[in-house]
Amino acid sequence: MRGKPALGKTILFLCIACFLAGTLFSGQMWTRPSNHENTLLPPRSDCDHKRKLIEGRPGDVMEEVVKTHQAIKSLDKAVSTLEMELTAARTSQTGGQHLRQQPSNHSSKKAFVVIGINTAFSSKRRRDSIRETWLPKGNQLKELEKEKGIVVRFVIGHSTTPGGILDKAIDAEEAEHKDFLRLNHVEGYHELSTKTRLYFSTVISMWDADFYVKVDDDVHLNLGMLASTLAKYRSRPRVYIGCMKSGPVLYQKGVKYHEAEHWKFGEEGNKYFRHATGQLYGISKDLATYISINWPILHRYANEDVSLGSWLLGLEVEHVDERSMCCGTPPDCDWKARTGNVCVASFDWSCSGICKSVERMKDIHKACGEGDGAVWNVDL
Repeated sequence: MRGKPALGKTILFLCIACFLAGTLFSGQMWTRPSNHENTLLPPRSDCDHKRKLIEGRPGDVMEEVVKTHQAIKSLDKAVSTLEMELTAARTSQTGGQHLRQQPSNHSSKKAFVVIGINTAFSSKRRRDSIRETWLPKGNQLKELEKEKGIVVRFVIGHSTTPGGILDKAIDAEEAEHKDFLRLNHVEGYHELSTKTRLYFSTVISMWDADFYVKVDDDVHLNLGMLASTLAKYRSRPRVYIGCMKSGPVLYQKGVKYHEAEHWKFGEEGNKYFRHATGQLYGISKDLATYISINWPILHRYANEDVSLGSWLLGLEVEHVDERSMCCGTPPDCDWKARTGNVCVASFDWSCSGICKSVERMKDIHKACGEGDGAVWNVDL
């Protein structure tokens, strides 16, 4: 009992000492910033840079904004492409029996654009008229592919009797010109939607290109103008380009473009959704990949251009209405060429192509062509 006052004094002394020591330590901590705080504070030089940028000329600020916008677009396209490739890889791993396996793009040839000229067994004269005008031949066609990354092929399937006289005629033509792409497809006018679907699935497995284009064999095309037009959209993801239209849904039986499923588009007299006209259109790589992956479940309507438009309708796609891809034949394209607005493509709407194209292709090329050397001077 006598020792308790001494013990209490000792405890009180220790408490006061601890308090003073804690106060001294805390003061030193507050006066000395930590390394962590330093990392959170922006460097003075960075602040000075931003202040100078803001106080500088407006043009400098706009230049930074443009660069940032371009970087965002490039990143968006890269992400979109990676998403498509990831989906394709997952599809190939699942090994679904209803999906046709495609070779990896890592082993395919690089290109800027692949242009498929839709043709038929009976269209040899049309093909020859194109070879004599806007399509390079022989070694020039190979050089165009090698130097500019522009691949052009006539696209055709096989007849109902494979190995028959029609197929042998195409084999002989291919041996002479080396400008065909043969599809595992039975040719027929009412099978164009199927052919289009198979075309995109095939070319994306053979060429790793930025764009894939389909054109009819009765259309005049300026390759240089097409390439320079597509190059404007090279950094953008999911591009669908062509002359956009919205024609009537033909419900009457017996007409050329009769739509058997017209009831899906509402009442009689309604129009189709906006889509690119079938004479010429193009899609970017990510959209072609989408078609290649999902081709078994893509619905086919009576018209192939409507079918393609329906496949892309529910996606985040940029529809580009490029009117230079559907100029009229002379005097329309001739007048535009004289004023410096050379057309990408020319045809007659009344014929869904050039009327009497075999007889008129040379004259149209002379009046509306961009010049034989134009495509070689395009900066890609």
